[in-house]
This record gives sequence, structure tokens and C-alpha cells, in this order.
Amino acid sequence: MMDLTISEIARACGGQLVLNGRSAADSVSSVVLDSRKVEIGGVFVATVGERVDGHSFIPSVFGRGAYLVITEKTPGQVQLESGVPAEDWRSYLLVEDTLYALKNLAEYYRKKFDIPIVGITGSAGKTSTKEFVAGVLSEKYNVLKTEGNFNNEIGVPLTLLRLRKEHTAAVVEMGISEFGEMHRLSKMVRPDICVITNIGQCHLENLKSREGILKAKTEILDYMPENGQVLFWGGDDKLRELKEVCCGRCLDSQGKMTTPHYFGLGEIPEEEVWIQDITGQGLFGSNGLLCRKDEDGWVDKAFVHIPVPGMRMVINAAAAACVAGRLGLSLKEITRGLVGLKATQGRGQMTRVGGRVVIDDCYNANPISMKASLDNLAMADGAKVAILGDMFELGENSVEMHKEVGCYAAQSGADIILCVGDKAGKLYEAASDEAEEHFGEKPGSREQKICWFQSLEKLMKELEAHPLEYLPEGCTVLLKASHGMHFEEILEWMKKKSE
Repeated sequence: MMDLTISEIARACGGQLVLNGRSAADSVSSVVLDSRKVEIGGVFVATVGERVDGHSFIPSVFGRGAYLVITEKTPGQVQLESGVPAEDWRSYLLVEDTLYALKNLAEYYRKKFDIPIVGITGSAGKTSTKEFVAGVLSEKYNVLKTEGNFNNEIGVPLTLLRLRKEHTAAVVEMGISEFGEMHRLSKMVRPDICVITNIGQCHLENLKSREGILKAKTEILDYMPENGQVLFWGGDDKLRELKEVCCGRCLDSQGKMTTPHYFGLGEIPEEEVWIQDITGQGLFGSNGLLCRKDEDGWVDKAFVHIPVPGMRMVINAAAAACVAGRLGLSLKEITRGLVGLKATQGRGQMTRVGGRVVIDDCYNANPISMKASLDNLAMADGAKVAILGDMFELGENSVEMHKEVGCYAAQSGADIILCVGDKAGKLYEAASDEAEEHFGEKPGSREQKICWFQSLEKLMKELEAHPLEYLPEGCTVLLKASHGMHFEEILEWMKKKSE
């Protein structure tokens, strides 16, 4: 049960409260946007989507046991629009904008919890870092974490509204695509610890440049308390420029200047936590020496195994260790937490499908993450197949960035490179040119198959017709593209073919 009553909801959201069969003092059990997830005592927030108007489900959610509905339409309006009888409605809160009300409610509810909340953002690695931080903190805390892709202005409030009395810490992923969005997220989350993983090339259509991305990402500090802590990756040149940052800058125009804490691979002397002497274990991860500097400058060290492959994951592990150290975990607790980590679906998770291994990294893509994924593929034994798709929201430099990834792919050691999508056509051209220049007729050259398919549908037809030509037995397959390319369909097809 939530520590939240109907009267508090009305106070947080504003609007007109109509009680029918319920008391304003009644406590509610949960808040959801999906009518299928409504439970007894729950609150349903009706929203108007691109395809479905949630208001049409209001009578059914009362049938499921909902105590309250937050709506921007009256019963009469919904009856006229959807034919849903107005008399089937029970208690409801009428507001001007239900999504705005949801954010106000989340902000109100978050203030009830005096627990450390970690906010995580960055151009790449947010989800993996979130998983690492939550996994390590679980050695000491009962942690609430962002689930799935709930990192935007709808997902973040729903995450906060999952907080319960038993939680002793929370890890919230915060993703944006435009200026001002992080400011609004920060207002809800009010993170005690802010982690910025990197400042890379993504969402450039709105943010224009890395300088713009830096400005937008650091809005995470806007509602951070003055005693909050800021953690940056020491290997990022833009983050290293921020020698001092202003916490709670919208709460106090003067603000409190604080020095960031850095984590990484020993790139700069200021790092508080770093991992050195790294030895790769192929697709089984990496080993290294975790080093942590205390306030007196003494360095404690411990052997650590990171069970997920890639140097990016080593950096994520350093981030998790830095957060955990700030929240009182010992080196023993941190190393134990890191050993139990694993990649999440669509974020570099390895899946064995028949006689092949699939690196499922098809949730999102930008140049940084593309290159990191290709580095992981290079660690595999046997034939290596890279299926690469369009990267979205890269702005005016999209062509150059796709070409950059194409060159990198050709040099990565992939035996087969399948490029999919209109934008990936440039990736294909660059990969082909690079392969011809470096591996063409020169001594020691090797055969490298590089193909382009304008759409996922065309790729799927070709795979269906000639599966072994593109996906040899025993190969390792990387699936990498922006989520809108729907590369998860490739993995589902492979699973069905292996049955």
C-alpha cells in the first residue's frame, strides 16, 4: 500500500474532486496509466495516446477495483465521444492535463521519502550503469530501480510512484531529448547523488552539439539538494571541464558550489574510484584491480570481476563502486555486488540461440555505443556477424556519424556486416570503402562480406532465403540499432527457426 490518500492526490494535482462511494481519507494502493494493471485500491490516470484514448477504459477500471480515476474529460464528454455510460463512473479527479497532474503527484510523493535517491543520466550507458548501481547497492539497501525504458517524463513519475516504505534507496534513470526536459525530471526526482556517464553524440536534432548536450544533461543538478553529490566519468573531456558545479541552482539563486567526484580507469589524478590492470576474459567479462581513495588520500584495492564484456562495462562498474562508496558500502560488499551483475535485455545481453550466440544490443544506438558493441563482438570466437541499423536523432551530422561507424565496423574484425535502413546506407558505403582500401588485394587480406538492405523487411526475406550464408553455424551475431528499427524481430525470428 502507498502512503498516499485520495485527499493528498487532489491536493498535489489540483482540479475538481468528485467522490462517489469513496472517502477522501482512503489510502490508495498504486498509480498506473495502463488500465490492464489496475488493482484493488488503485488509481488510474487516463491519458490520450496516439492510438487509444484511456478515458474509454474508465468504467472497466472501476470494475477492477480502482478507487480513483484522474481524468481530463468529464463523464458526459466521454459518453459522447466513446459511448461509455456516464453512470458507470465512480470517484474521479478532473484536471486540465492528466500527464501534468501525474508529474505533480510524483513530485509530491517523492518528498515523503527520506532515502538516498541516485539519478543517472548520460549520452550512453545509462541503463547499464543503473543496473550496476542498483545491483551493488542491493548488498546493503532495499533498492527501487527504473524498470525497462521508464526514463522519460512519463516513466520517471511512474517509477517514483512505485516507492514504498520498505525501500531504503532508489536508482532512477533519467533520459532526455531536448532542453528543459531534464530540468522537469530533476524537479520530480530531486536526486541526492547525480551520475553523468558521458557527453556523447546523441539527440543532436534538438541539442545540436556536445556543448548543448552538456548543458541539457547538467540540468539534473537543478533540484539537487545543496548537500548532494555529483559523480562524473573522468575519461570524458566535457565533464572534466566542470571543475565545480552548482547544486540546487534553482532552489537557491546563489547555489552551492561543489567539486565533482570522478570515477573511471585512472584517466585523471582526481578520480576517487578507478579500475586498473584490466585483463579481458572475452565475452565472459573482465578482471581488474578496483582502487578507492579515501579522504586522507589512502588507496584501498581489491580484485574485481565484471561478468559483462566490454570496456564500457568496466567504466560502469567504476561508477557503481563510486556511488556505493559514497553510500557506505565496503570494498568487499562492492566486489561481491559486481560479480553478480548481468546485462539486461536489449542492452548487450548474450543469448544462445541454437548453435549461435546473439549479443542483443538493439534497444538504442549512437556512435559511442555502436563502437563499444563492435568491440564486444570482436572478442567472440568463430565467425562474427554485425547487423547494424539506423541511428536516429543525430541531427545535421548524421551522415558523417554513420560513415564513421561504417569505417569502424570494417576494421573491427567482423566477418559479415549487414547494414539495414536508409541512414545505414551511408554506413554501408563507408564500410565497403574502408574494407576495399585495407583488405582489398593486399597481402594477408581476408574476405569480408558487407551488404545493405533498405529495410528490415528486406533483410528478413534474405535471411529466410539464405540463413547459413549470413548466419553461419557457430557464429556470434551482434544486433545493434536505434529502437525504432525493431531489431528485436530478428532475435525472435532466430529463436523460432532454432525450435
